[in-house]
Amino acid sequence: MAVSQNDYDLIVIGAGIVGMATALWAQKEGLNVLICDPNQPGSGTTYGSACTIATYACIPVNNPSVFRSLPHLLTNRESPLSFNLLYGLRNPRWMLSFLNNCRTANVHHISGALGQFLTSADAGLDPLIVEARAEDLMVSNDCLYIWSSRAGYENAWSSNKLRRAQGVDFDELTPDEIRQLEPNLQKPIHRGLRFNGARHVTNPQELVTRMQKRFEVLGGNYLKQSVVRCEPDHAGVTAHTSDGTQIRGDRLALTAGARSTQVKGTGAERLPLGTERGYHILFRNHKGYVSRPIGWAEAGFYATPMAHGLRIAGMVEIDSIDAALNESCITYLHRKSLELFGSIGDPDETWLGHRPTMPDSLPVIGYSKTSNRVIFAFGHQHIGLTLAGVTGKIVTDLANGITPQCDIANFAPQRFG
Repeated sequence: MAVSQNDYDLIVIGAGIVGMATALWAQKEGLNVLICDPNQPGSGTTYGSACTIATYACIPVNNPSVFRSLPHLLTNRESPLSFNLLYGLRNPRWMLSFLNNCRTANVHHISGALGQFLTSADAGLDPLIVEARAEDLMVSNDCLYIWSSRAGYENAWSSNKLRRAQGVDFDELTPDEIRQLEPNLQKPIHRGLRFNGARHVTNPQELVTRMQKRFEVLGGNYLKQSVVRCEPDHAGVTAHTSDGTQIRGDRLALTAGARSTQVKGTGAERLPLGTERGYHILFRNHKGYVSRPIGWAEAGFYATPMAHGLRIAGMVEIDSIDAALNESCITYLHRKSLELFGSIGDPDETWLGHRPTMPDSLPVIGYSKTSNRVIFAFGHQHIGLTLAGVTGKIVTDLANGITPQCDIANFAPQRFG
C-alpha cells in the first residue's frame, strides 16, 4: 500500500463494539487507524446489552403480527413495548417505513438477509477475541428461548419456521426438559427452544477494553474527543472534533450507533435512523441463578448470567434518544423478573441504552452516497455485539479498496433513496 499523505489511513468515529472491532481489524490488516469517542470505549449501548452472540437472531422486530397486536402492545401494562406517540408523530418517515416492512414478503426478505449475514458472524468475531486474549470472557452453553403460554408459542410458529429455513440449529424443549436445565425458573412454561452452540459474553465492556489495548499495542491511536463534522474531498476526509482539532484521513468509518446521524457532512443525516431504547437491571447476588441466557418471549427480555450478577435486559421503548429514563420500564423488568424467578429482591443496578435501528431492521454498511471516502457501519439494532466482528472486517476491506467476501447489497445506504 502506498504511503498516505494524510494523518491516518482510517478514522473511526465511535468506540462501541462495532467501532472497536472495525479499528482492531483495520490495524491488524496494516492500516494506520485513529478511533475517536468522548467516552470510555464500550461504555455505551455495548455495556448494557443482553450479551448474547445471537447467531440465531434472523427474525426482525418487524412482523406481520404487529398490525393486529399494536393497540394491545401500546395500552397493556404488561407489554414490553413503550411508545411515545408525540415522538412517533415527529418522525413519521421512520414509523411508516417500519410498518411497511412488517408485510410478510418484506419480513421474509429481511430474515433471509440477516440469516445469510449471521452465518459469517463467528468468523468475523473470533479472530478479534483471540487477538484480544478475551477467550475467558466467552461462555458456550447454548441459549434458551421460552414461552409461558400456548398462544404465544403458536403465534411464534411462523418465525421459528423462518429460523429453520435459515439453517438455525435448535431443539424444541418440553417444560420438564427446560426445568432440568434451569431449575430456578418459577414461572409456568409451555414450551421452549434451545439454540445449540450459542455463546454469550460475561463482560462486554471488558471485551471492548481488551480489544482497545490490543489495538493500541499494534500501533493504533485513541482520541477521547467527539467528531462533530467531516469534510470529504477527492484526496481524503477532514474530521473536525468538538475542541476544534482537524484530523486528516484517507477514509472515515462512521460507527457511532444511534448518534451516527449527528455527525454532519457524512451524508448519514438524510437516513431514517431510529432509536430503540433498551433497559437492564442487575441482581448482583444471583450470578449463578441461571447457567445460560434465557429469553422470555412474551415478556421481551433476556436473563443472562454475567460476571457481576444476573442481568435482566430488554424492553423496546420508542422515544427520543435524549429523553429521560422511563421508570415504568424499570418497574416492568423488575416485576417480570420476580414473576419468572420468584423472590430475588430489588435490583442493584439500572441502565438505559440506545439501539440504533433502521426501519427495515437491517444495518447500514457501505460507502456514503455523498462520498466513498466515508463508510457507514451502524444500525445493527439488537445484534451489534453479534455482528461487530464481521462488520469490522467488511469496513476494513472497503477501506483497502477490496470487495468484501460477504454480500452487503442488502445493507447499502442507497436503499433509502
